[in-house]
Formats: sequence, structure tokens, C-alpha cells
Amino acid sequence: MQSVSPQLLAKRDCGENVSPRNISIGISGIGSPTNGLSEEDEFDLKMELAKTEDEIQTLRQVLLAKEKYAMDIRRQLGTGPFSEIKQNLSKGWQEVQTSNAYLTASATLEDISQSNVYKRTQESISNAGQMTSAALSTVGVAITRRLGDMRYPQLILLHTLLVQNIRNTFSFHDRLTR
Repeated sequence: MQSVSPQLLAKRDCGENVSPRNISIGISGIGSPTNGLSEEDEFDLKMELAKTEDEIQTLRQVLLAKEKYAMDIRRQLGTGPFSEIKQNLSKGWQEVQTSNAYLTASATLEDISQSNVYKRTQESISNAGQMTSAALSTVGVAITRRLGDMRYPQLILLHTLLVQNIRNTFSFHDRLTR
């Protein structure tokens, strides 16, 4: 047999004083409906359990109210989940920028950008880009013109037929052969 205080079992985590009264709990009684407790001790434990469960429910309600209050304060301050993420990302980026690896890589890239090979490559790519832009512009103008011509397909067909008729006429051939 082991002697344990029910108040110690129920209140030890709450920091409350424990009464000196002990209840005998039989090890062999575990699993039985009463666990070797007297009716008075069982009633006291049930009352303590009900009281503890009520306190737990009250604490959950208080916690929920506090969370809602904190959410309202964040909303009034203009900080929401996205602003918190933004602040975390900003802080992380600042930490990256001050890290040794970033500073070393940044210095290396600065050295590369000052080299003659980099400058010549940059000029070549810039020239190629300008030439490509000019070529694409010319192609764009040609396509635009062609699409403009296609707006009036009857006129193009009429023009083609007229040109063919003129070429097939006797007087036109005579003029070309003279």
C-alpha cells in the first residue's frame, strides 16, 4: 500500500498548499472502480476533478479572449500576419547582408565588375542588344505593314487582277518590246 494525498495529486501543479490528510491507495486496487478509496475520499477527488476541469475551461476561455484582444491590437496597429512575415524577411535579409559569406561574395563581384574582360563583355552584349532591337523593330514594321495591307483584301485582289490584265493586253506587250 502507498499513501498519497489527494490534494497533492490535484493541486501540486497549481502551487497551492497541501493539507496533511493522506488517503491510502492500494496498488492492487488500480483498475477497480474505487481504487481502494473510501466513499468520502472518492467524493472529494471527484469534486477536485470537477473543480479542476472548470478551471481549465475558464483558462481556455481567458486565453481565447486574450488572443482576440491581441489580434485587435495588431489590427489597430496595422500589423497583420503579412507585415510580420515582411518584418521577418527584412530582418533575415539584413542578417544575410552582414554575413561574412555575403560580404566576401560581394567584394569578389565588385572586383569582377571592375575588370577589363567584364567591361568588354558588357559592351559587346550591349551592342548585340541594340542590333537585335533594331532588327526586331524592322521586322515589326514589316509585319505591321503587311497586316495593314490585309485589312483590305478586296483592293489587293483587284490590284492583282488589274496588273495581270494590263500585262496580258496587246498594247502593253508592244510597249515592252519596242
